[in-house]
Amino acid sequence: MGAPAWRWALRAARLPVGGGRAPTAPRRHPGCGPAAPFADSASSSSRDEALRDKRVRILSRGLPKQKPIEGVKQVVVLASGKGGVGKSTTAVNIALALAANDSTKEVGLLDADIYGPSIPKMMNLKGNPELTTKNLMRPLKNYGIACMSMGFLIEETAPVVWRGLMVMSAVEKLLRQVDWGQLDYLVIDMPPGTGDVQLSVSQNIPIAGAVIISTPQDVALLDARKGAEMFRKVHVPVLGLVQNMSVFQCPKCKHETHIFGADGVRDLAKKLGLDILGDIPLHVNIRETCDSGQPVVISQPQSDAFSATTVTIR
Repeated sequence: MGAPAWRWALRAARLPVGGGRAPTAPRRHPGCGPAAPFADSASSSSRDEALRDKRVRILSRGLPKQKPIEGVKQVVVLASGKGGVGKSTTAVNIALALAANDSTKEVGLLDADIYGPSIPKMMNLKGNPELTTKNLMRPLKNYGIACMSMGFLIEETAPVVWRGLMVMSAVEKLLRQVDWGQLDYLVIDMPPGTGDVQLSVSQNIPIAGAVIISTPQDVALLDARKGAEMFRKVHVPVLGLVQNMSVFQCPKCKHETHIFGADGVRDLAKKLGLDILGDIPLHVNIRETCDSGQPVVISQPQSDAFSATTVTIR
């Protein structure tokens, strides 16, 4: 807020400007009539009326109009209420699977997590995007997937210490100032939660559907439900839920253990009237391949871990 703006705000609130005392009414003297009103009472009244008019005009506009991303046919968002449930890992493998299932389809992957971008490491990508003649960023590409992330614009170990407005500005640039070319699908890896980023993305671009990722754990399910309800409130179709880390099988004795509980996501899907799109076990190969930048869909397409990551998006 610039100096004139904040000074006006303080005056409107009758607060001192520049460290002085708040203005007080003139003292009344014996034998004198009532004190004259503040000199700025009329201007204050007109300002209040102007603010009311502005508020009415803003509210009359309603929600922002959705504008498609140039060159992108379908947008699918992957979301979770809770962090640490494997959302980014699932997003990467879904994007790669979409491309692998049909070689004629062009697929892009957008990392919308400004504070904790994971896509650069998982997709084995480093470097800064080049700029086109139109001053648009060119996505970095690997395994046939066009990728864009805040991680390409900062040092790998540098924290992003930003307030909400700066984060929203960054998300807008990642959406609108990228030369995506022609994409059949853009998979957006959303940050955890139901905050500004989720709301802004949902209201500003047309979305074909949202996929909710969760573990069967009760704590994760509470937030997964909030995520599904948020998308419903902003009229984004929820395609279904993916149950991640559903079971661990011992590689030696093959005994199965439900570390995070059994079938919690399936039960939630029934309550919400949604489909289960996939049931992914807690498998060491899925974790290792993503950490090494060689996701299992690409590096081990014949493995049990690959079969376990099957997610059906209708």
